[in-house]
Amino acid sequence: MPTAIITGASSGIGLATTLKFLSQGITVVGVGRDQGKLDAVSAKTRSHSADFLPFAADITDDAAPLEIVKHATKKTGRLDHLVNNAGVGSPEPVHSTDDETLDRFLGLMLRAPFRLAREALTAFGDTATIVNVSSTYALVGGLRGGAYSAAKAGLNGLTLHMAAQYGSAGIRSNAVAPGVIPTPMTEHRLEVEAFRRMNYDMTPAARWGTAEDVAEAVWFLSSPASGWINGQVLAVDGGWSSTKFLTESALSSERNDQPADWTHSGKRRT
Repeated sequence: MPTAIITGASSGIGLATTLKFLSQGITVVGVGRDQGKLDAVSAKTRSHSADFLPFAADITDDAAPLEIVKHATKKTGRLDHLVNNAGVGSPEPVHSTDDETLDRFLGLMLRAPFRLAREALTAFGDTATIVNVSSTYALVGGLRGGAYSAAKAGLNGLTLHMAAQYGSAGIRSNAVAPGVIPTPMTEHRLEVEAFRRMNYDMTPAARWGTAEDVAEAVWFLSSPASGWINGQVLAVDGGWSSTKFLTESALSSERNDQPADWTHSGKRRT
């Protein structure tokens, strides 16, 4: 059975992607730091025909990438897909980012994916896929991006390099760049009205995106249906990064008198 390694598999986009891959008959080696959360995913996925194989690790540890790949190949005898999803939010502007924070962001969202991809290349067969979960904040300039935007932009560059270097060996590399998705990582930021409005009022789609929206894109880029797609960065953001859109409420002078209904499930356009 085909096997995928998915990092950050216990919550948010990683969990949705894990469930999608399992539904397609792909064995998932789900990587996360919290064994308890991984065990909860195992309990949730027992009814699937494909196996969920939890692996608790901090992917920034020097030994972790090799251990993860060895675990996957030992358990299943193969490796077909890598999804570099694990991330961290709440960045600060450059002037207020200390070296420790910079190293943490780059280590988790650029160095670790680089090293995981390097190990996966030794285990892949004749056909394989790598999908890196990037961000719209690596595609456009934005406030507060700092080390987060730098790491994600580096991940896009890594994706394009691998597409060129290893495409002829049957290994396709693409990236998915989600907009702001309500997940445990972003929920505290979405409590800030200015942040909600910046993302909501400038998105043509009439709803918030979901982790499942992103998971569908990751699966598509990992599946045979995208067999002629290589070296692409696909924005999954409802049009936020590619349009100059504002809601009617954002344009209205009565906006402050009639605030929008800010919920995670939808929105009111007035």
